[in-house]
Amino acid sequence: MISLGFPYICGYKPLGNFQHLLYEVVTDRLRASNNLEEIVQKQVVQPADIPSVEDILASMVEPPIPVAVKFPSFGLVREQANPGYHTDYLAREATNVSLGSSGERFVIAYEKASLLKLGKEKLADQVEHVAVTQGDSAGFDVLSFDENGKEKYIEVKTTAYGSLTPFYVTDNEVSTSRKMASDYYLYRTFEFRRKPKIFNKQGSLEKSFNLDPTQYMARIF
Repeated sequence: MISLGFPYICGYKPLGNFQHLLYEVVTDRLRASNNLEEIVQKQVVQPADIPSVEDILASMVEPPIPVAVKFPSFGLVREQANPGYHTDYLAREATNVSLGSSGERFVIAYEKASLLKLGKEKLADQVEHVAVTQGDSAGFDVLSFDENGKEKYIEVKTTAYGSLTPFYVTDNEVSTSRKMASDYYLYRTFEFRRKPKIFNKQGSLEKSFNLDPTQYMARIF
């Protein structure tokens, strides 16, 4: 499903080593199903509020175990599944401003709670929503701090789907992560509409993810 431009179903981990016959059956079903297109379309553009959680600090989890086998070319497989139709629902979700902003604010709340737990009230007060105060040109979304006051440059990527859902990064984000590698963090917020969780990766995006050289689709490894 990921290679066809759709999110995978949470609870069913995507696999790279599937039989080609399964791929053919799935693509045939997608050709015949307009209803699925409509359902996913509504989901990915739906506005998002910040879900309430009992303990936001419990939202941080370990990064997922990656899929071992690389998926086929994203655009090629999508075209084979539905010739002449080029909707990429993961890309559409990535442009959902409401979802992205809510994810960033959720991470800000997490960072502040983490610092407050450490007794760092002054640092918590200085956590900044850079995507709002400076715009996209900064190359990251949130300025935070570790317990020693060292700055953390956090890029936030949010999805309503599972932790292995690929995401898009820009040239500027990749470049910024390279320049600020020791202090740069990618926070992946996932299952956001249900029970949001976060995992993070520190350092250059090039060393933390497989990047598609054309579109920079990142998969954790």
